[in-house]
Amino acid sequence: MFRQLPMYQRQGTSAFKKDLSNIKALCQGLGHPEKKLQFIHIGGTNGKGSVSHIIAGILQSQGYTIGMYTSPHYKDFRERIKINGQFIPKKKVTSFVRDHQELIDTIRPSFFEITVAMALDYFALMQPDFVIMEVGLGGRLDSTNIITPLLSVITNISFDHQSMLGNTLKEIAFEKAGIIKNKIPVIIGQHQKETDSVFEKTALSRESDLFFAEEKVKIETKSESPTLKTIAINSKNWNFEITTDLTGDYQIQNIRTAFSAIQLMAKRNIIQINTKRISDNFKNLKSETYFIGRWQILSKRPLTIADSAHNEDGIKHLNLQLKDLEFSRLHIVLGTVNDKDVDKMLSLFPDEAKYYFCKANIPRGLDAAVLLSKAEQTNKKGKKYRSVKQAYAAARMSAKESDLIIIAGSIFVVAEAI
Repeated sequence: MFRQLPMYQRQGTSAFKKDLSNIKALCQGLGHPEKKLQFIHIGGTNGKGSVSHIIAGILQSQGYTIGMYTSPHYKDFRERIKINGQFIPKKKVTSFVRDHQELIDTIRPSFFEITVAMALDYFALMQPDFVIMEVGLGGRLDSTNIITPLLSVITNISFDHQSMLGNTLKEIAFEKAGIIKNKIPVIIGQHQKETDSVFEKTALSRESDLFFAEEKVKIETKSESPTLKTIAINSKNWNFEITTDLTGDYQIQNIRTAFSAIQLMAKRNIIQINTKRISDNFKNLKSETYFIGRWQILSKRPLTIADSAHNEDGIKHLNLQLKDLEFSRLHIVLGTVNDKDVDKMLSLFPDEAKYYFCKANIPRGLDAAVLLSKAEQTNKKGKKYRSVKQAYAAARMSAKESDLIIIAGSIFVVAEAI
């Protein structure tokens, strides 16, 4: 799969298929596994992975068995396909490719398309109670859009992948709104002046009930440490507190979106919810769902945090979080890919940090020398390194115990550091 199939994770735009014909042909060849499952479909620019894992954690706390498809992976391909946080077995991956080699050779799908098909086939075999499907890119033409869910969720809209999704927030929202299905309710995670009308128009045309998370659930942080946060959940039907290992201020929005989705499902009698079970289990959400790479603490002395912030909105949230932390000096291990608006990204990172520029070991990675050159034009000070590991090691050597190390700029850089 890694050698022969076009892979966006490594190649970029050339591996992106702008239609659903391949995934439709694959699912037909597999006996339509997508018709044998109950789905929750999660799209948006940022927060898709977080919302997916939060919803999974809540449902798992109620005793439901939850399949989850997310992308990309960090360390292990099998991260993409999980049931209750457990990876798809290696034998299931190899047997799927072996048993369907003729179908694959005939259709010639992309890496992402065959992975979605594999996930659907595995979930159809295992029959979890619900499957959470995270959109890969966009929505309208994403391979996951072959499903008909019980509920669609769109987290937010920000600038990312403009070459494929459009150059305005409205254009990007139109692509994301493609997961809204006829008469299937949709939760929108964030009110945005530029995009609300796009979602409202799409939902109206498809007779879909539309809800904004901000109007359904209120979230208030009660206390927070570097590793745990206690928050109050308030809505028309709920009033309780949870303690969670999902630290990072930006997770408040994701938690609100996830609980709005859960509340809607409960109201429609799709699920039964006991809030005490949520409270009892939410503290270990990351381990229960295998959730990595987002505001992940790698060390406490010096405090070292890996976060997958890689676009405008993500970097802005990262900066807000930095303001809440106490440290002597900031060190940033930074790498990105060559199809991002690098100049815009760099302008958003703080000038006062010491930088360690690097390139992830993928073809799409931006050369560290190029990144350093661009960074110097925005008053960033630092050095280039031959690898992520070398850059991270240099940061650890340089940092004092009272300093802060941030690893960011790309999922692929984080993957090599964690």
